[in-house]
Amino acid sequence: MAEEVKKQRTPPDPNSAKYKLGKIAADAYKDAIAAKERGEKVAWVSSNFPVEIPETMGIATVYPENQAAGIAARGAGTRMCEEAEADGYSNDICAYARISMAYAKLKSCPEQDVAMPDVLLCCNNICNCMIKWYENLSRDLSVPLIMLDIPFNPDDEVSDAQVAYVKGQFLDAIKRLEDITGKKWSDEKFQEVMENSCRTSRAWLAATAMARYTPSPFNGFDLLNHMAVMVTARGKPEAAEAMETLLKEYQENHETGKSTFRAEEKYRIMFEGIACWPWLRVTSTGLKGRGINMVTTIYADAFGFDYDSFDNMIRAYCKVPNAINLETARDKRVKLCKDNSVEGLLVHTNRSCKLWSGFMPEMSRQIGAECGIPVVSFDGDQADPRNFSEAQYDTRVQGLAEIMDSRKGGKTA
Repeated sequence: MAEEVKKQRTPPDPNSAKYKLGKIAADAYKDAIAAKERGEKVAWVSSNFPVEIPETMGIATVYPENQAAGIAARGAGTRMCEEAEADGYSNDICAYARISMAYAKLKSCPEQDVAMPDVLLCCNNICNCMIKWYENLSRDLSVPLIMLDIPFNPDDEVSDAQVAYVKGQFLDAIKRLEDITGKKWSDEKFQEVMENSCRTSRAWLAATAMARYTPSPFNGFDLLNHMAVMVTARGKPEAAEAMETLLKEYQENHETGKSTFRAEEKYRIMFEGIACWPWLRVTSTGLKGRGINMVTTIYADAFGFDYDSFDNMIRAYCKVPNAINLETARDKRVKLCKDNSVEGLLVHTNRSCKLWSGFMPEMSRQIGAECGIPVVSFDGDQADPRNFSEAQYDTRVQGLAEIMDSRKGGKTA
């Protein structure tokens, strides 16, 4: 019998943006575990808590939302959600929270283990579910909670009064972290972290803006994979370097007529909402198979912060998408649609994220009217696979494709 020849996988290019970004994301978990083993304090942090604070102080961090997304993407969402539900947590609660509460109980999950926390850092500029989630973590794990309250802003700009209110909390959080960890704040180090954070953000936003070219030099689902670094590590110099590499690659793709979207780009859409991590491949291929490229999403751009002072950093965190009024949030999305020649809007009605999904019917209606594009929604969940129907998703995407095709004067097969 002839010896079977096995196809060798091409090793990843260590100079590529994909490799660099993947390594940064993986190293964040390893670094926290190593810090814990050295006897250092580890913080669990909500995604829109100012990363610059623990980064400046050299505190190892874990982001439970990223961990939950990774667990869900690797197929353990149902198992972990059911573990939390068995303890009385309703399946109406955010799936990230349920997975996190299950992990706090089990302290292990082969799909993504992390270092356990010594302090919790939470900010409610995402949603008020974060408050109860982190309060329960604090209670169950007997660790202190530092909470930042950033009020919903009904106005177009962030007032000086709001900055003063939030700044007092930022300064108090720093003092409490000094007391808990024994590490000290340094204004000089903050300047360095601020420069790295803004450098990372500028490169990231410039990279996402490359979708303005037709065809786009990237598959929009790339953004969902790369954005983990924007959440957890944007204050690090290696994150800035990796994002600049990503931007360079997208620029080269445009100049050479290449793209990471491995199909003919027939239609261009905006994806609204958090990704369905357990069904990422299904949602991606369901679009690609019809020549639909998701070229933009507010979810990715939301983690790009550019500022020039401590006070303006505060203003940036007061203007994240879920903390601003409907009109301002709508206008940001309309700009993305127009800048990137979007032909349709696909809305994820996310059972886990009721704040985000709650205002989307009206907002998406206004976006569709302003941009003259069709709007289609599907039911799903960011981490609980039980709340997604592949058949429904396929039907909705097919309908969106038919509408976009008819507007181009074509005929969908």
